[in-house]
Amino acid sequence: MPKTAAKRTRKLPVPWPILALLVAVLLSAGYSVLATHEAGASEHPTPRAGITGANVLPPEQFRDDPRVMEVYAEAAKIAPVLDGIYCHCDCHDHMGHVSLLTCFESDHGSGCGTCLGEAHLAYEMSRKGATLDQIRTAVDQQFGHA
Repeated sequence: MPKTAAKRTRKLPVPWPILALLVAVLLSAGYSVLATHEAGASEHPTPRAGITGANVLPPEQFRDDPRVMEVYAEAAKIAPVLDGIYCHCDCHDHMGHVSLLTCFESDHGSGCGTCLGEAHLAYEMSRKGATLDQIRTAVDQQFGHA
């Protein structure tokens, strides 16, 4: 009688239903981390006590670009407001900035349309009496990563 090949079955070290559940949990956790990061992108900082525009670079430094010069002047006027706004260019992540104000305490703001746009919007809204929460909402709607 010829020998028949024994049917080989390969056993997984972990039963497949447990493995499938583990994969689903890991995918869910990964999604949760990504969603939290995106949500974190809109987490505005708490304005620091005693913040002034003293560290905002002098607008005259940017006289070659009137728009930049104007926004730096505006930033100095509303420093406590800008200190409570997250900058959606994500400079917090790649440059360690604390708030939108930080962008104008260096020349970073001068070359970033997001920084300039957020600061100008905040200035215009602040001038019209908007609250910090209202300004944050408008900034998130216009510049957020949604």
